[in-house]
Amino acid sequence: MLTLRKGRYAARMAETDADREAAQRLRALAFRVDDELDSDPFDADCTHVLVEDQRSGALVCCFRLLHLGSGAEIGRSYSAQFYGLSALEAFDGPMVEMGRFCIHPDCYDADILRVAWGAMTAHVDACGVEMLFGCSSFHGTEARDHYDAFALLRDRHLAPKRWLPRVKAPSVFRFAKRLRRRPDLKAAQAGMPPLLRTYLLMGGWVSDHAVIDAELGTLHVFTGLEIRAVPPTRARLLRAMAG
Repeated sequence: MLTLRKGRYAARMAETDADREAAQRLRALAFRVDDELDSDPFDADCTHVLVEDQRSGALVCCFRLLHLGSGAEIGRSYSAQFYGLSALEAFDGPMVEMGRFCIHPDCYDADILRVAWGAMTAHVDACGVEMLFGCSSFHGTEARDHYDAFALLRDRHLAPKRWLPRVKAPSVFRFAKRLRRRPDLKAAQAGMPPLLRTYLLMGGWVSDHAVIDAELGTLHVFTGLEIRAVPPTRARLLRAMAG
């Protein structure tokens, strides 16, 4: 059972229906306008991780994990609804899809993200996970609002050809083909979602297109991270947080 305490915050796995409902309520606050809960059929197959403020007891962050024995099972992932992932079927190690990652919109403490990644690192190590993947979301559905970030992803962070996801969703922005601008690096970094920024710092990569998700009001890119590709310095920092 995962538990991690660092300073003001603690991460743990959801144990009860009330825990899972609290996560769904926070997800609704982050991703939906009119719904009290954000839930879908994938919740039943996932492990849910909660990060709580130890002073107030408030839930400040949550995410869910779907375990796959290898790439042969990737068709049952949430991401497979939106991306053609047949290339990843050849990945022969254990995988985990991290989804619905969100931080309470009123919380700005960087330690929340650090504790979340510490918990993720502890879980990856304990389970022998070899690839972490998921959808990284940009707020809104207007691609032009994120051109600099997409241009930076095109230039520096596209998936290796052997793993590159194909277009599957009906509505996408193919930034690798359509964008011709050079990124403003400061604007690109400022506009990069924190979760995606952390993936990239660890050697993660993205699809060559963004899916326009009208239901959640987001644009998202498929994001993958091969654990053995994490730079040693980054790995030591994450394991220090997880310890």
